[in-house]
Amino acid sequence: MERTARTRIRDILARTRRLIHPVRVRKGGGQPGARLPGAVVDSAWLDAHLDRKGIVVVDVRSAEEYAQGHLRNAVSLPFEMPVCAWTTTRDDLLMELPDPAELRAALGEAGITRESSVVVVTGFGEPPFPQANATRVAMTLRWAGVGEVAVLDGGHPRWVAEGHPTTTEDPQVTPREFTGDVDGSAFVDIDHVRQGIGTAVLVDARDTAVYTGEVVEPWAQKPGHLPSARSLPAPSIWNADGTFVDPAELAAMAATAIGPREEGREVIVYCGVGGYGSAWLFVLTQVLGYRNVALFDGAAQEWVRYHDVER
Repeated sequence: MERTARTRIRDILARTRRLIHPVRVRKGGGQPGARLPGAVVDSAWLDAHLDRKGIVVVDVRSAEEYAQGHLRNAVSLPFEMPVCAWTTTRDDLLMELPDPAELRAALGEAGITRESSVVVVTGFGEPPFPQANATRVAMTLRWAGVGEVAVLDGGHPRWVAEGHPTTTEDPQVTPREFTGDVDGSAFVDIDHVRQGIGTAVLVDARDTAVYTGEVVEPWAQKPGHLPSARSLPAPSIWNADGTFVDPAELAAMAATAIGPREEGREVIVYCGVGGYGSAWLFVLTQVLGYRNVALFDGAAQEWVRYHDVER
């Protein structure tokens, strides 16, 4: 489902609006007492609430980009491959979850606690790797136990394009102690995936050409997709300017690929190494309110080491 398939999605949108009730995220809709209005916040809202107690803005662009200008009070925690605060390499697998103790230390140093309301700010790219970095960070924060997490819609480029102020001054950060255990329910291993084939819905978030086997990525050199997997390409999540597609359209995309929601039915999302898959994990669980959704963190990179794929 590439961007050229948007017309077909819009054709079915009218039929799905009455069946699907996505969470509206740009203009309110947060939980009572919450400091964030939803899982995606726009620049105008954030500009008006930057100094609200408990809100921490995390800029995951490179240190160089951050130094050239960033949001007031934003802390820099770059998302960088192969190893950074947000991800590590384990057993030669890329983009694996970091060591919990190391992540807790990095978050505490940035002034973040489990009670913080964190807004993730990223850059822009085509293909949308920077946008997927933000969703990966958001889900890693949820894994660490942060209760309120959002992504800035359109990231730093949208913030600048809309005329909001930036600064080159580093913020004064008071380190905090980040405590607690991680919640691994949204991340599953290869054995869980293997056992789920035939019962769970597997969702492949890679580009359509990779899903069909026309293109083979260097980290998963077997053409095709996991058995029974359905295609739901992550690039379709964002508009051309890097903002998120309207939630109703995202819901229609999800319903087309996954089918009707069924109580108890598990959905397992994967991609090449863990970036694009995190984007649909974020959208399904944080924006659309799906339950029982998990990310296969080893992704196609791990699967092809031990199992065949299909085309």
